[in-house]
Amino acid sequence: MTARIPPIQFPSLVGRRAVVTGGSDGIGLHIATRLARAGAEIVLPVRNPRKGDAAAATIRDAAPDAQVRTSPLDLSSLDSVAEFGEAMRRDGSPVHLLINNAGVMTPPDRQTTIDGFEVQYGTNHLGHFALVAHLLPLLSAGQARVTSQVSVAAARGTINWQDPNGEQSYDGMRAYRQSKIAFGLFGLELDRRSRALGWGITSNLSHPGVAPTNLLAARPELGRADDTVEVRVIRWASQRGLIVGTAESAALPALFAAVSPSAVPGRLYGPRGPGHMGGAPAEQALYRPLRSTADAARSWDLSEQLSGVTYPR
Repeated sequence: MTARIPPIQFPSLVGRRAVVTGGSDGIGLHIATRLARAGAEIVLPVRNPRKGDAAAATIRDAAPDAQVRTSPLDLSSLDSVAEFGEAMRRDGSPVHLLINNAGVMTPPDRQTTIDGFEVQYGTNHLGHFALVAHLLPLLSAGQARVTSQVSVAAARGTINWQDPNGEQSYDGMRAYRQSKIAFGLFGLELDRRSRALGWGITSNLSHPGVAPTNLLAARPELGRADDTVEVRVIRWASQRGLIVGTAESAALPALFAAVSPSAVPGRLYGPRGPGHMGGAPAEQALYRPLRSTADAARSWDLSEQLSGVTYPR
């Protein structure tokens, strides 16, 4: 039996457009559904059209008046990210909320994206880095808040500046930590650069704690044929309300960071329970690997160099 978590207060989101990556299942679907129930128009960028259609139907069941549409996006392909951005810019509607939630975690062997990047660094970080750049005119027009989903894994580790793609040596968890550290540094640097350069957007970070999601479940496309032992333990604990959260409760920190009037740019929000693994959302101290502004600027420059995507200066 899961512990009851007090609901967070939502302003009306009528007339606001929200883009949620990774919104076709798990935490992302809960995020998108809650935004739709508050009145937001939802754009779901999806890699799998059938999953996207099913997610849109789930959202409409929960919010019958919801405006929901899906659009093709594969964050592991920079061409796909560019095509999604171009389609959104042609549409021309401002984006008011962007929740960068999609991600992959710890394939057992090193894999690469379509563009040749280590798959976690390329998908979790570089794909989102390019996405924000392509959507920047629409985000600026909507004076958007961008919330980027990191992980408790980002509390430790470093960026391997000499070998960010793990070509010389590979460890799945070390690469995952690196991808989330780079992504967190990006989210914080995005806020600093927006203020300095007048982009008109704000940016903060969230993390979901620990919950039973598909990140550690069987993913044949990542070389993982069966559920991991870790996700089985997490499911067991979640079903009994023990320390960790549920997919629904794990959505709350990102929702709080994205829509609460109390959420502050440049900060990190996560569960307030023991070990920050579950519980109601609250502001938390930035993880040590995310505190260096010099590392953030260096990672930004490296990301532009690797992705070929540049931001206004």
